[in-house]
Amino acid sequence: MEQPIPSPAEDTVRIIGDLIRIDTSNDGTDDGPGEILAAEYVVELLREVGYDPELITTTSGRRAAVALRIPGTFSEQPALLLHGHLDVVPAVAADWTVPPFAAEVIDDMVWGRGAVDMKDMDAMILAVIRSWAREGYRPPRDVVVLFTPDEEAGGRHGAHWLVENRPDLFTGVTEAVGEVGGFSLTVRDDLRLYLIQTAEKGIAWMRLTAAGRAGHGSMLNDHNAVSHLASAMSRIGSHRFDISLGPTAQRLLAEICEAYGIDLNGNEVDEVMKQLGPIARFIGSGMRNTINPTMLEAGYKVNVIPEHAVGHVDGRFVPGGRDDLVDTARRLAGPDIDIDILTEDVALDVPFEGPTIEAMRAALQTEDPHAHAIPYLMSGGTDAKAFSRLGITGYGFAPLRLPPDLDFAALFHGIDERVPLSALRFGVVVLDRFLRTC
Repeated sequence: MEQPIPSPAEDTVRIIGDLIRIDTSNDGTDDGPGEILAAEYVVELLREVGYDPELITTTSGRRAAVALRIPGTFSEQPALLLHGHLDVVPAVAADWTVPPFAAEVIDDMVWGRGAVDMKDMDAMILAVIRSWAREGYRPPRDVVVLFTPDEEAGGRHGAHWLVENRPDLFTGVTEAVGEVGGFSLTVRDDLRLYLIQTAEKGIAWMRLTAAGRAGHGSMLNDHNAVSHLASAMSRIGSHRFDISLGPTAQRLLAEICEAYGIDLNGNEVDEVMKQLGPIARFIGSGMRNTINPTMLEAGYKVNVIPEHAVGHVDGRFVPGGRDDLVDTARRLAGPDIDIDILTEDVALDVPFEGPTIEAMRAALQTEDPHAHAIPYLMSGGTDAKAFSRLGITGYGFAPLRLPPDLDFAALFHGIDERVPLSALRFGVVVLDRFLRTC
């Protein structure tokens, strides 16, 4: 007896669970085999419905991408890249309410690492294109579907490698759609803002090294590397950059003020952000440079003062803010601290206009009459940075209609990451509608 064909919504829920149960933790090394296992699973799903995807090993036998081009009915139109990453940040199981890789369904939500970053979008993409294959549907233009490794560590083993070594995959592509955008922010019952990502901050991950005089821990030492580093890290961590508004941030702020009835002239930007509740952390950090200490390493024994101490900071800069970020970090660290930029990537900011944006608006409003799409600048980074090197315009559009009381921002890289089933069912329908009309 043949199994009934699942709806895209049912397929999405099944696929996200399967993907979460494949531990694709990325700690910046090749130690975990999860990424290639997830890539092989994606290949199986696509072959099951008749596609012929390519499994691409990137920098080692443990890092792999999956690529598929779906021909459109109008081949003369520019192609669209639809992309998602398969890796996730690590999770400490002891900190979680539930096992982070069990994909348990509790309170009508799927719980697990990657539920919102970004196996929800991966599952929606797969469910949509699998339904196309079953019905023999072809989109208006070529759609290049790409699942990448290593996004959570900068994409050097993933999107950047593909851009450098497999540019043929992107032939004819002018626009890309991936994470993190399209999620709702409820203002009131008759107004929900859907934030479409049209900009993202640049990355400057830095290593700070302090040198001192080694010695016995019981003796006086006025040249202690640990003390020098701790002081520098404290100064950096306490610094707050001034507001810096590019085109996307300016429009976002104006849209928020209009939605909430706020007079911007009479309010500071930080005061405006407070109106948004927890999501303000997510949005407000996109309006200024940020730099946060994240790692420390020094010493090997409690009674030995080490000669060196090392720390790392996560620097993110708004479009046009790179030099200010780096110069400020060096000034705050002081002359006795050496700073090396280990990972750097560009900031992006593209216009909130054109047929693709209009197709996003229409798809959202069809499924939610109270939807109002607005642009926003994401504080993190995505694989769109790599694709921009080929002149590809990137958007974040993983549509989710969220409960008003869900602290969505806290779920990214957070403990007890989860996504509502209702949001997935909404999102897969919106994504399908968008891709059929864009």
